[in-house]
Amino acid sequence: MDMDHGGLKSFNSELFDAIPHGFFTRIGGYSKGIYKGLNCGRGSADKASNVEANRQAVTNYFGRSSDSLLSVHQHHSSDVLTVKAPYNETPKADAMVTAQTGLILSILTADCQPVLFYDGSAKVIGAAHAGSKGTKARILQNTIVAMEALGAKRKNIKAVIGPCISQNAYEIGPDFFNEICNDDPDAKRFFVQGKEDRFQFDLPGYSLKILKSENILQAKWIGHCTYADPLKFFSYRRSVHQKDTDYGRLISCISL
Repeated sequence: MDMDHGGLKSFNSELFDAIPHGFFTRIGGYSKGIYKGLNCGRGSADKASNVEANRQAVTNYFGRSSDSLLSVHQHHSSDVLTVKAPYNETPKADAMVTAQTGLILSILTADCQPVLFYDGSAKVIGAAHAGSKGTKARILQNTIVAMEALGAKRKNIKAVIGPCISQNAYEIGPDFFNEICNDDPDAKRFFVQGKEDRFQFDLPGYSLKILKSENILQAKWIGHCTYADPLKFFSYRRSVHQKDTDYGRLISCISL
């Protein structure tokens, strides 16, 4: 479901109808040039003032205070941060969970998967950055375990994967194919042969398989390939192919 928030555009899921959330596109915002639109990546070379204005626009959508929008220093790990209060630093992790109201958990992506989680009974939320490395490192499983530590139950957890790179655009080499399939032979069905020794990897399909195996009964990919739609999405891989000097970062958020 495509939503308009005062110039910002996001995709929202019917699985999360009862809770504020959004997989925001690049549409809207204050950035210019290759970052045009809603670039929320402090790690980009965009003007810091534009990035902060973009982040404030997202905060305004949720009706929260400026310090409520929380981010982590993502590094393709399996690390999950349990959040109990706002913080000023940017701790290293690739997922966050909380049971505290008023906080906005955010994930930045530019082809990797933003995955949002919600247990409506326990009132626990989570947000994960799940690229191929993090997914292999069990970031999704670790996020679920961290939610359980706050009282969530797997049968009640819903998970939605936001816009990310699709199989048609995601070419990987034989080394990664072997790494994944040696650990999980069933993963072979999420690869198709590409050019020469390359493979096309269905990252969201593989992640949905993981979520199902973890007894997450309601999980879906919201669709939309970040590589294929430059008007709506930033894409790291597209920026490389276009020989751009940098790329913007999309933001995905959830809040109690």
